[in-house]
Amino acid sequence: MNRYEIKDLALAPSGALKIAWVREHMPLLRALEESMEILPPCERPLAGVKLSVSIHLEAKTAYFCQVLSKAGASVVATASNVLSTQDDVVAALAKSGVSVYAVHGASDADYFRHIELCLEHQPNIIIDDGGDLTHMLHTARPDLAVEMWGGSEETTTGVMRLRALEAEGLLRFAMIAANDARMKYLFDNRYGTGQSTWDSILRNTNLIVASKTVVVAGYGWCGRGIAMRAAALGASVIVTEIDAVKAIEARMDGHSVMTMTRAAPLGDLFITATGCRDVITIEHMRLMKDMVLLCNAGHFNVEVDVAGLAELAESQHAPRPHIETFVLPGGKRINIIAEGKLVNIAAADGHPAEIMDLSFAVQYHSVLYLLKHHEKLEPKVIDVSEEIDNLISKEVLAAWGVSIDTLTPEQTTYLNSWQV
Repeated sequence: MNRYEIKDLALAPSGALKIAWVREHMPLLRALEESMEILPPCERPLAGVKLSVSIHLEAKTAYFCQVLSKAGASVVATASNVLSTQDDVVAALAKSGVSVYAVHGASDADYFRHIELCLEHQPNIIIDDGGDLTHMLHTARPDLAVEMWGGSEETTTGVMRLRALEAEGLLRFAMIAANDARMKYLFDNRYGTGQSTWDSILRNTNLIVASKTVVVAGYGWCGRGIAMRAAALGASVIVTEIDAVKAIEARMDGHSVMTMTRAAPLGDLFITATGCRDVITIEHMRLMKDMVLLCNAGHFNVEVDVAGLAELAESQHAPRPHIETFVLPGGKRINIIAEGKLVNIAAADGHPAEIMDLSFAVQYHSVLYLLKHHEKLEPKVIDVSEEIDNLISKEVLAAWGVSIDTLTPEQTTYLNSWQV
């Protein structure tokens, strides 16, 4: 029997329909699931493995948890963001036999209590999204890490936290930087974040993008994708950056580049994607236009100073779901989408199913790698192997029915020779 703490198990039928829909659009995970059905439970690749998973609990991630369970793992899941949790999907996940602790809009206290419950079965492997699961195992509950072999991290922000732990010599077990795999960041961060961020903005504002000035803070892979989609929708794009090389790249991609202070009076819509804090401050907001829109595509809600804005505002109201209007002294109005939290998942459905199929294939193979090699791994941040990247890329092309060329023996010799 699975254990769970959810809103209402009766919501499961709606969630099951959502999971069934994404399943049809995730061929890599579906192939894995189908391959398990011909194996007896004791021969499945993750048989006996205890997995704790902290991710955005919506249909695609729920299906991933089900596939992990089908592969033989004992899976316990919790949310990585309370606003991204979809209660009907969580109910369907619980009804399918996966232990899950998550409720949409849970308090901070309940959120961290759910993380602790997720860890109480003393996992062998964790799959984290943002680093909160890992953080608890290193701080409040290190006693729950006694059976740990290692883990895998999904996000840029989470990998940053891991590398900081490693640099201080505090990392207790091996963690794979799934975010840094080519089959993850080139597609999930760029095309997934690019499309899903704009999906959220468009559905929540019902406003046109063409003719507007969009300011994108950060030109990493997420920022590149957001800026690319903004330009395609007809916007003029301004990029703010701290990295000179990325700033040059943004300029050569056709965007204007300047400081946030210079961009503040020019933008109609601001999107942060840096992974850093205090990217848009009250000082910037004072310079902005009336009725400007602000949102965040980074993992944590620290990039836009929403708390400072609320303190400064004379009043606030919600003109539409997921939009809060703050009225400043003098009458200027600043609009915040999704409370400054991760806009593409807190106020929409997250990345497209086809994109998450690639990312979760990386995660699945990372789990297999830990299972096979954990006894030899040191407590360090580990890159995803080129072998895994190549395997997944070939599986994707096969699913798409796409063929590519291969090197002849003569070409291979030529490329590996120093002689002409």
